[in-house]
Amino acid sequence: MNLKNADRVPEAAELVEVAQNVFWSRIPLPGKLNHINIWLIRDEDGFSVVDTGMCTPTAETAWKSLLESLPEGKPVRRVFVTHLHPDHVGMAGWLLERDAEEFWMTRMEYLTCRVMVAQSHDETVPEDFAAFHRAVGWPDSAIDCYYDHYHNYGRRVSRLPRSYQRLEEGQHHVIGGHRWRVVVGNGHSPEHACLYCEESKLLISGDQVLPGISSNVSVTPLEPTANPMADWLASLTKLKAEIPDDVLVLPAHQQCFTGLHDRIETLIADQKRAFTGLRAALASEPKRVIDVFAVLFGRDISEEDFMVFNLATGEALACLNYLIERNEVHFVTDAKGVRWYRSVGFQEQEREARRPE
Repeated sequence: MNLKNADRVPEAAELVEVAQNVFWSRIPLPGKLNHINIWLIRDEDGFSVVDTGMCTPTAETAWKSLLESLPEGKPVRRVFVTHLHPDHVGMAGWLLERDAEEFWMTRMEYLTCRVMVAQSHDETVPEDFAAFHRAVGWPDSAIDCYYDHYHNYGRRVSRLPRSYQRLEEGQHHVIGGHRWRVVVGNGHSPEHACLYCEESKLLISGDQVLPGISSNVSVTPLEPTANPMADWLASLTKLKAEIPDDVLVLPAHQQCFTGLHDRIETLIADQKRAFTGLRAALASEPKRVIDVFAVLFGRDISEEDFMVFNLATGEALACLNYLIERNEVHFVTDAKGVRWYRSVGFQEQEREARRPE
């Protein structure tokens, strides 16, 4: 592994070479994360870039500066996108409108992205989507805020090309003189692509594994009964089995890191502890989705920060759906359409408590 500056964090639109022909840069993001890491790999005819940033004026400014500063004046030729979230795919179309010639994405990510962009142009919020948020216990004020945010996805993604080239599990790409293998994960998104270079001992992990935060795993109105948490945990196990521990991980957020296997073990253990706490909470009394935030995240989460509130809702529901599929939890729906979750043995416990001595 010929590492160079993996510990030096780049400024926005600055290039830092972390390995031979592999460059790290950052595109600014709104919100607490404030950046996405992008990875540029130098080839003979130009650069390939992995992930692109969210479509915002600030990102466009950063990209213009970055394109002007690429070594030897070489352009970006190929765009690889790990998954459909706007901070990853948002500027892909913008790059394709310039010198980029190829656009690579997994099939499920590309097609789901197109669906979500199309839905974001709906004139009104679908009633079943509003009902989804009433069912989790959102107050009217949060649902009103959801109405205001419903169209944001399409605004944060520049217009995608109408065709793409498909990334697939096990596929190899020769970039910068080295072979990169596509390793697909699930859970955080439908068909998330990581890129692994065995020769250089590098893993571009996207959001599948992050060094200091856990990837958000959410259920959304698009697939309300999905079990993405099971997918994510299985993907972590797969990644640990397939990728050696001695790689340098190039993640989408925060800093490069080593110790992939320890990080995966920590993520799995943390999630198992969250399930244990959730089981205990649901064994004592029925709860709505929004009632388990403190149990899962260690703090109350207010709708005042709507983005965090929305992500917490999706992840709490992912945890509940996971336990439902394992037949450990079920729910009842009240007259207002709100779901109340409880452990499967809760009713039996109630009957025992009411039984006369």
